Amino acid sequence: MNLNDLNQISEGFQKTPKMPVLFLGHGSPMNAIEDNVFVQGFRNISKEIPTPNAILCVSAHWFTEGTFVTAMQHPKTIHDFYGFPKELFEVEYPAPGSPELAHKTVELLSPTLVEEDHNWGLDHGAWSVVRHMYPEANIPVIQLSIDYTKSPQYHFELAQRLNKLREKGILIIGSGNIVHNLRMIDWQNINTVGSGWDWAIEAREKTNHWLMDGDFQKLIDYQKQGTSLQYAVPSPDHFLPLIYTLGLKDKSENLSLFNDALIGGSLSMTSVLVH
Repeated sequence: MNLNDLNQISEGFQKTPKMPVLFLGHGSPMNAIEDNVFVQGFRNISKEIPTPNAILCVSAHWFTEGTFVTAMQHPKTIHDFYGFPKELFEVEYPAPGSPELAHKTVELLSPTLVEEDHNWGLDHGAWSVVRHMYPEANIPVIQLSIDYTKSPQYHFELAQRLNKLREKGILIIGSGNIVHNLRMIDWQNINTVGSGWDWAIEAREKTNHWLMDGDFQKLIDYQKQGTSLQYAVPSPDHFLPLIYTLGLKDKSENLSLFNDALIGGSLSMTSVLVH
């Protein structure tokens, strides 16, 4: 596919100034219905960036063998959690999908095999944050899955091939958490902003330093960065969405942090804006 063919995605996706890229620390599903400092951060960032023509979200909660992209007209709201209040299960986020954008994403990532999916929908890694940013649910949203058989370097390089979408008003969001160890949650301080175990504080300081210095290779090679990172990232699912965001950053672009705090001892809400 000639990248210039992206001009033909649709009348709704005309060429635009280059869209920013986000990584959002989504945290607990309860953030979908609570009004806290992190939710306010999601709302505020949406006011600081251009309104997108569509959104492509890489969520920690669609972890697959192989790569898939949602391609239905009307993606369902997936309540992929348990043990939470009924009010949370009643939330629907009826944003449209975009089969056309999904198809072009498949072509753009070729020769990597990406299959169009008609069963998944929007998991809470996507809708729990996007609903605060765009509450009217009038912006098309598609999801790209994360192939768990591949390395962080692979995902970094795959993300680079999505960059042209940014020139069509497509907002690409990675949604996960940089520090995410649910087995070590400090339940006595589960809602205390700034609460972190020593290893979590160290991991946050290290990763923030690498982010701000543009030392992305250390983040790609996170498994080699010592004990604090091993505790912070016990599994790659919530960390790899960050790698997609970093893969999309051009050298000339700026990177800034927001919602940058630990909570519950072993979870960071640190979010990233590339612009």
